[in-house]
Amino acid sequence: MAGPKDLDPSSSPRALLGAELRHARERKGMSQAELGQLVFVSGSYIGQLEAGTRRMLPDLARLLDEVLETGGFFKRNCKAAAKSKYADHFADVAEIEAQAAAIREYAPLLIPGLLQTPAYARIVNRAYAPTAPEEVIEEWTEGRLERTRLLDHPTRPLLWAVLDEAALRRETGGRAVMAEALRHIAGLSHRNRVIMQVLPLSAGAHAGMAGALKLMEFEDAPALAYLEAVRKGRLEDDPATVTQLRFLFDLLAASALSQQESLALVEALAEDYAHEEHP
Repeated sequence: MAGPKDLDPSSSPRALLGAELRHARERKGMSQAELGQLVFVSGSYIGQLEAGTRRMLPDLARLLDEVLETGGFFKRNCKAAAKSKYADHFADVAEIEAQAAAIREYAPLLIPGLLQTPAYARIVNRAYAPTAPEEVIEEWTEGRLERTRLLDHPTRPLLWAVLDEAALRRETGGRAVMAEALRHIAGLSHRNRVIMQVLPLSAGAHAGMAGALKLMEFEDAPALAYLEAVRKGRLEDDPATVTQLRFLFDLLAASALSQQESLALVEALAEDYAHEEHP
């Protein structure tokens, strides 16, 4: 039997690589869980690779070639599928969220990337790298703004964001930048493009004090969770762990203000920033 053809890097390489992986696995008569056990990843991870929502990295590609006897096919072609303009720790997430049917996100320290304005994103990127050349900051900012274009679609993905009041009161980039940023969020809420809640400072101790959380759900692949820290992050695909993190998000939403109360607070803060009054 002829082996699979090498991929054309210009023709959705990740999706094609996933289809070839499914074909090779089924030819061997293996389940996703069985293959995952042989290459030291979970069955859910194999499912994400086959669905084209995860990058196949070189070490894993080599193992897959050995187990599935594909003659080095995956190792040769994984480079095309792994290319990304985002940092390594965020590359999978930036591309996965574009395929998600639903995204639920809690942001404790800043306005999340999908809701940022250009001015706010630029200030945040400069804060991360105060000595970086201006062209690098612009490249990072454009990458972040490209992600926000997901919201140009009228209904997909469902975006549910719980914002910490502390992030809204942190004067990032000056009062004019904050006024614009909060009005942008309010506009998305008015257009029913985002479910937005604010977790108030008065909530006290809460379930998300350990850090940021993003949950992504798909129509034809298992759900994923992303936990982020400074310059690094971790994707979770273990179903039990993702279920626990979904419960954590539900607790945060239950502790947050209602959508109407949240919108009123965001609009009031925007007016305060615009009129140079102290919130």
